[in-house]
Amino acid sequence: MLKNHYKAILFDLDGTLLPMDMQVFTEGYFKDLYKTINMPDIPAASFVDAIWKGTYAMMKNDGSRSNRDAFWDTFAKMIDCDVNELDRRCLGFYGNEFKDSKRYTFDNPLAVKAVKTAHSKADKVILATNPIFPKVGQDMRLSWLGLSGKDFDLVTCYEDESFCKPNPKYFDAVLKKMGLEPQECLMIGNDEKEDMMCATLAGIDCYLVEDSMIRCEDHPWEGERGSFKDMVEMLESLV
Repeated sequence: MLKNHYKAILFDLDGTLLPMDMQVFTEGYFKDLYKTINMPDIPAASFVDAIWKGTYAMMKNDGSRSNRDAFWDTFAKMIDCDVNELDRRCLGFYGNEFKDSKRYTFDNPLAVKAVKTAHSKADKVILATNPIFPKVGQDMRLSWLGLSGKDFDLVTCYEDESFCKPNPKYFDAVLKKMGLEPQECLMIGNDEKEDMMCATLAGIDCYLVEDSMIRCEDHPWEGERGSFKDMVEMLESLV
């Protein structure tokens, strides 16, 4: 049962504000990234494998280093290359060519309304997207929706965070940074494990958006849920 008021509303991005098939998006944008970095000495398959290993390192990060460091330290062990130069080229991609990867996602005409409504109902609105992208990549994906980082009081990114969903410590760190208590917050997401289970373990109320839902047989969600449109109506009903 949701409360009728929250001090903070948290949104997931991929699959929630930004509708997508995660596999289609990931495979597509990896191809775009590899083409753009233009480092033919790195085989495509090895490049993708190193990205996944680096991502896994971020997902398992224990808070001892930034997610950025966890990613690149792992990547460097997989591929012999100038990691600093590769990092520079990747950042260039996320700030420019990544805009074309929007074709692997879907439009959401209600995204701006959802965020504006959240601001009218809560003191803080947070983009609680998994911090496995650099800030410039988070900003680019928001731009596909007509939003920007300025529309949120906090956007989590891999430079600034040291945990990832589904580790509840991700939410613990975000709430500590923003001076919030779990019972004051509502998390809106599409993933039964990374959003619903993770936030619930952190003591946060949750709402599951079903449009691009990612199920988890081990952690099925039995709480509040509905379409994105239903979710916006729920936000409008808050006081």
